[in-house]
Amino acid sequence: MIAIVAALNVFPVKSAGGVALAEAELTPNGLRHDREFMLVRPDGRHLSQREIPELALLRPDFDGVKLTVSSPLADMPLVCEAVDGPALDVTVHKRPCQGVDQGDEAARWFSAALGTPCRLVRFTGTRPTLTGGGTLTFADGYPVSVLSAESLDDLNRRVEDPLQMARFRPNIVLRGLGPYGEDAATRLRSGTAEIELVRPTGRCVIINTDQETARRAPGPLRALARYRTARFDGAREIMFGRLGVPRATGVLRVGDELAVS
Repeated sequence: MIAIVAALNVFPVKSAGGVALAEAELTPNGLRHDREFMLVRPDGRHLSQREIPELALLRPDFDGVKLTVSSPLADMPLVCEAVDGPALDVTVHKRPCQGVDQGDEAARWFSAALGTPCRLVRFTGTRPTLTGGGTLTFADGYPVSVLSAESLDDLNRRVEDPLQMARFRPNIVLRGLGPYGEDAATRLRSGTAEIELVRPTGRCVIINTDQETARRAPGPLRALARYRTARFDGAREIMFGRLGVPRATGVLRVGDELAVS
């Protein structure tokens, strides 16, 4: 089976806005620069749109050296170079990992924009996926998220106001599989790049947040729950999309054909 890469997205700062790309390098940790940075509370716990929907209004861009973040929450954008330093212990959903603090200027900017004390850290070290034997940066549990455009089309036929793909924050949007065709897919290949899809994506309240306005309403998650709730690994989850682990590196481009098995 063949699918087309309809969109590629990275989220340089975890839980902040995304960057649409024409091409992206697939690394062992996922798309390069995805979730490379994270905002943490003074005790090291990560900040999430689950608690602070205004994170959606942060618009980061990272070129590998310089991080630029703009937002209607701030008068001026933040422009800073990534720095190296000692590793700090931080957590993602209570799971330990490490990051390098990016300095006081970034901390002041984000704290003022979000109205809560926080600091920016950059991923360092290694971190295992929950299952599947892969590695990742600051993503929740797996380095690659995949969603079919036709799956969203089907959901939009079930809701009053159409939802944008940005709410679901996928790294790779596919077209050509039909609604929920990704459910049965186990592997994606393009050139040298290969991704094993290891589990469904369990959805949470983040999809209730409009990524352009940060306004939250319960409709999207309720709509999905009515027909996409199922049991996986002993837990009931609202499932929409798939999570994957890179098995071979390469470059993905919008418009590429992917062999799906």
